[in-house]
Amino acid sequence: MSAMVAQKLSISMESSLVEVVRRAAEDEGLSVSTWLSEAARSRARQRLLLETLAEDTAARGKISPDQVQELVEKTRKESQVSRRRKR
Repeated sequence: MSAMVAQKLSISMESSLVEVVRRAAEDEGLSVSTWLSEAARSRARQRLLLETLAEDTAARGKISPDQVQELVEKTRKESQVSRRRKR
């Protein structure tokens, strides 16, 4: 597996949210950048899963809870976004 290249990103957010993020990162022993990256990764994974589920449902019709779980596992395995960093 090749190393991922980090890119700098400038963001703006409400002061109260900045404090929440800083506290959460500190509580988890992470840098703010890492905490925000993990939050973004989680959100992107949820979005990908919802898109995949919608496509699968459109193709096959309504699916069972077991099929949903299989789809979740398949999507996580195939998704670059779902790969967590090593601690």
